[in-house]
Amino acid sequence: MSTLIDFVLHIDAHLVSLVNNFGNWTYLILFAIIFIETGAVILPFLPGDSLVFAASALAANSLYHLNIWTFVILFLIACISGDSLNFIIGQRIGHALSNHSLFGKLIRKDALERSETFFNAHGAMAIILARFMPIIRTFAPFVAGGSNMPYRRFIRFSLIGCISWVTLCSAGGYFFGNIPFVKAHFSAVVLGIIIISLIPAVVGYIRGKVKAS
Repeated sequence: MSTLIDFVLHIDAHLVSLVNNFGNWTYLILFAIIFIETGAVILPFLPGDSLVFAASALAANSLYHLNIWTFVILFLIACISGDSLNFIIGQRIGHALSNHSLFGKLIRKDALERSETFFNAHGAMAIILARFMPIIRTFAPFVAGGSNMPYRRFIRFSLIGCISWVTLCSAGGYFFGNIPFVKAHFSAVVLGIIIISLIPAVVGYIRGKVKAS
């Protein structure tokens, strides 16, 4: 876990090493991380917002020879296909998986409960809102699939959420990631992004608990 925390907080330095070691394979590696973070229910802790932000910042720096549009397209495909896979898992085996002993060890029940509370409070709009919330965005498609939401309805909201998320995170990294102050305090910026993105989920969870009491 300490390795993961170090990777997230110093993601700019780690991405530079990744580019230096793997060159154009970096595109595929980052695509896989975003796809897995979204599509694999058991890995909600992988970096999302910070990864897209940092990768876009590197693309704005001509030193690394990375193409921002390639990143944008790959990140879009990754999160849309990841959402769909997660939805199908929830639709097909959601209830059985939730009660499985191994799944219970890999997934924190309170995180899943927060996602369910958030989804119940906001309905289909939760699919869009959850895209901007770490952990919640991994469970929201799973919960939606388990709630018998029609896929056609789900994918409409998923597309809006994914396009908005990739656009904002990519634009933020590309236009602001190389500002000297941001580069000098990149870890603090990443931590700020994580904290801000978690606030709506925490508020929604507290409101749900208050209403239930």
